[in-house]
Amino acid sequence: MSKHSKPTRLHTIGAPVRHVGVIHEREHDAYKSRGKLPEPTACPVCRAVFHQGRWQWAAMPAGAHEEMCPACHRIHDKFPAGFVTLEGEYLKLHRDELLQLVENVGERAKKEHPLERIMAIEDEKGGILITTTDIHLARGIGEALHHAHHGELEFHYSDEENLIRVHWKC
Repeated sequence: MSKHSKPTRLHTIGAPVRHVGVIHEREHDAYKSRGKLPEPTACPVCRAVFHQGRWQWAAMPAGAHEEMCPACHRIHDKFPAGFVTLEGEYLKLHRDELLQLVENVGERAKKEHPLERIMAIEDEKGGILITTTDIHLARGIGEALHHAHHGELEFHYSDEENLIRVHWKC
């Protein structure tokens, strides 16, 4: 590993976690608030409300402070926290069914957690790339695909960048 490559953690379902490289800092997420937001705060884009220390779906209070939520900020900057790659012959045969599962997982997550959203679903060389605003959603999509359709599932974490790359192949 060169001194300029990014440390990652690899986890394959059914295998122990393997640490690759040295992790230099715990977590750095430029999209997390630096300080406590005034309450209530509302996102002018999606209308999520920061109340009781967390972002949630609620009626926007009159006179609320306005600030873009971390998810809308990531979407605006086109800077995903999660990348999920789907590929394989099974994908070609069951594309619509797999994408419906992905969208269902995304909608369920967004309903419960306003900061967990699918940013884009794009066709890529022989597969599909799904980008998300949150690492937990990306992992959840991979786990749902693996649970419902089996196949090979790998997680690659980058602790320095609060980033996950999920690879599912069947």
